Amino acid sequence: MSHDSPIYETLLYQTEGPLALITINRPERRNAISLATLDDLHAAIARAAEDEAVRVIAITGAGDKAFASGSDLEEVQRRDLRTAFNPLVQGVAERLEHTPKPTIAAINGYCMGGGLEVALGCDLRVAVKGARFATPEGKLGIIPGGGATQRLPRLVGRAWAMEMLLMGETIDAERALQIGLVTRVVPPGELLPTVRKMAAHLASFAPFVPPFMKSVVYSGMEGSLAAGLALEKITQAALCETEDKAEGLRAFLEKRRPEWKGR
Repeated sequence: MSHDSPIYETLLYQTEGPLALITINRPERRNAISLATLDDLHAAIARAAEDEAVRVIAITGAGDKAFASGSDLEEVQRRDLRTAFNPLVQGVAERLEHTPKPTIAAINGYCMGGGLEVALGCDLRVAVKGARFATPEGKLGIIPGGGATQRLPRLVGRAWAMEMLLMGETIDAERALQIGLVTRVVPPGELLPTVRKMAAHLASFAPFVPPFMKSVVYSGMEGSLAAGLALEKITQAALCETEDKAEGLRAFLEKRRPEWKGR
């Protein structure tokens, strides 16, 4: 594992093989999301995206209490119209979605408010059994500002999104799994090992596959079914012309591991 120099105020950044692990490092505040945290996340995600050795990006929280307990309430108290329109507030989830590399939220505890909105921007969400989720902004006299009103219903459906958004109550990891908010629930000690296994699995695919898959899914969901299907057909046709497609089929038929060339 490579522990890179601590250049971030609120994060830890390290790489291990194909995985870049970004850790929100404010355990004394239960990893609350401040504007500085959002700025650091932008920089760290961009750094991982540009690193050719990195194939998968994961985000987690320091300690064993919280992924991120919500937005930093001291900053929320000072938030005004200008601050609310700061592109940083919604921008991290957008950056995660637009990053070609697969992203995983490794949820190790409380995942609330602004912390949940960061996790919603990831492609995959894995949680420990003791994780807790909520969108409690209504109790503060506001609504979510980092994308939850739009991404949550797209992910879990309108009924459960409205339940979470309007009621503001906490749900546990088992309920989150049931409604599709997370896709895997693991014992606490198995969270990072599970993420590492997932990263190794994702890194075993031809380099073109994960970014093309992400692009087709996210772009397709913003348009009509017909437009999405056309995009899928064009994208698969393009991949059919690559050397990696030919190698993948040969390797499968010959019962061996493929040797990807990235072309």
